[in-house]
Amino acid sequence: MNSMLLERAQIVSGFAPISLTTARTGDVVSLKNYRRCLVLFHKGIGTAGDDPTITILQGTDIAFATNKALTFTNIYVKQDPTSLGDVGQWTEVTQSAANTYTDATSAERAALWAIEFKAEDLDTAGNYDCIRASIGDVGTNSQIGALEYILYDPIVSTTPADMPSAIID
Repeated sequence: MNSMLLERAQIVSGFAPISLTTARTGDVVSLKNYRRCLVLFHKGIGTAGDDPTITILQGTDIAFATNKALTFTNIYVKQDPTSLGDVGQWTEVTQSAANTYTDATSAERAALWAIEFKAEDLDTAGNYDCIRASIGDVGTNSQIGALEYILYDPIVSTTPADMPSAIID
C-alpha cells in the first residue's frame, strides 16, 4: 500500500512533556472511528526509586463519567540509562493481566513504553469505546514525561486533514 502514515493514523497528545512530580491524567480518546490504539509514554531519566506507573482505563464516552480498568498483559519497552538512541529494538514484557504497569528500575533510565489495544479489547458489549491513560506521581525529584495516543486502522481512510477526530464522540 502506497499511503502516508497520516492517511492511516490519528495522533493525539495525552499530555505534553511535563514534570511527573504530580500525577498526570491523559486526555481521553475515542476508538469509534479506529480499530486500534497505541498508548505511548516517553520519559526522561529520573532518580532511583521514583518509578512511574501507567494506568489504563476504558470509558463509555469522552466525558469519561463511566469508566473501568482496561487490562493488558503485554507492554513493549525501550529503556537505557543514558540515551534511547542506544536502543534499536523493543523488548516485550509480559505481566499478569492488569490495568497498570511499572518497572522498579525505570526511574533511572530514559524510556519509551508502548501498550497496544484493539477496539474489541474494550468492553464493547457495555458500550466502552474510549481510552484514558495516566501516570502516577513519581515523587519529589525531577523527571519529565509525555503521553501520546496513536489511533490507526481507521474505519475509513482519508486525507490527513479529513481524518476523523479521536477527541470527540
